[in-house]
Amino acid sequence: MNDKLRALNTLRYIHGNPKAANMQQGWFYDFSNYGTYDRLTNDGITQWHPAFLALGATLDICAAAYRKFCKKYKPQPKPEKNHWGSKLLAKLRVRGKPAKVSPGQRSLWDEWDAPIEEIRNVAEKFVLANCFDPKFASMQFKIILENNTG
Repeated sequence: MNDKLRALNTLRYIHGNPKAANMQQGWFYDFSNYGTYDRLTNDGITQWHPAFLALGATLDICAAAYRKFCKKYKPQPKPEKNHWGSKLLAKLRVRGKPAKVSPGQRSLWDEWDAPIEEIRNVAEKFVLANCFDPKFASMQFKIILENNTG
């Protein structure tokens, strides 16, 4: 398998995960960037993968080819419950002193001071560019904003 096909298969697998997990019927998911690939929207975050851009001479051709490629995908259903974590955690015992955290492993959240409005704007732009129904999602953001300001 060549690198471009491997990249496309990986991208399709990621975009297909919510469908495989029965979280929705189609490919569009509010927290996935599939919409940017399918509808060529700008979510402000996504950059199209070079393998996607190699699918055609224009972006419209690339999107149509990727859409067709995704429709061929038949994900295996994922089990509803996975108990490996609960079995593993039951056997886990803390031993000795906790390891020191190196400066490179510190949490960025402690020092990050992005205004909540900026975070909301980025999230809204991403979701509206990638969701199945932008009109419905837009109404949800308005409701959330009204509830938080009223």
